[in-house]
Amino acid sequence: MIGVSSTAFSAENIEDVLAKVSKEFGHWEIVSEGEHYLPLVMRRLEAVAPSYNVKFSIHAPISDINIAALSERIREAATLEIIASMEQAIELDAKTITFHPGLTSMVIPGQEAKTMEKAKRSVRTIDRLMNEFGIIAALENMPSFRFMIGTTAEQLFSIVDGTDMKICFDIGHANTTKQTNEIIDLLGDRIRNVHIHDNNGTNDDHMTIGDGQIDFEKVLKRLSKYTGNYIIESRSLSSAVTSRDRLKEML
Repeated sequence: MIGVSSTAFSAENIEDVLAKVSKEFGHWEIVSEGEHYLPLVMRRLEAVAPSYNVKFSIHAPISDINIAALSERIREAATLEIIASMEQAIELDAKTITFHPGLTSMVIPGQEAKTMEKAKRSVRTIDRLMNEFGIIAALENMPSFRFMIGTTAEQLFSIVDGTDMKICFDIGHANTTKQTNEIIDLLGDRIRNVHIHDNNGTNDDHMTIGDGQIDFEKVLKRLSKYTGNYIIESRSLSSAVTSRDRLKEML
């Protein structure tokens, strides 16, 4: 199924966004941020959701969340937020949550190895509860941003190795790190969610599909065994609708 997600939606009333999304999409990956921070709006969402034919997945909170934090108290708090997102997914009958691998130190150089070990520790906890809850948790590859970990196939594999953790393959992010083929080849059997948007290879611009330089037909061919959702991550609903129409022609 082709679904939609946008951080821009999270600035609006969740009931209003659901009404608009439902007119164009049958699947919405809710970004649990801002006005859509699920611990604060879950009861409201559950009250109106039965009126719409929309399935949900969840993108766990991003702001202030670092499961690779060197501070153990912050790392534990961030991990608890991911676990809370899994619990909310169960309430919404959402099958998948996506989360980020975290950041290395912004002030002290040479902390990447320690950061990676912290991320692995958090992922092991999330993995254990993912299996207990019976849902899919998917670790997302990151774009070419300073301080981010999980930007390469090797880093992602290192973090999830020894667990059942799944992967959210973000095509736009991979294009900025030149890791598209590497992630599919090394982690393709773990991919359970796909984020799709366009860019020109440098910045994570979240362009409408076809407005950047990604060769989506080539990428989709390499993903031919994938049977899950394609979540269009857009800057607006109108952009998502155009992306959907273009994507349908390629699938």
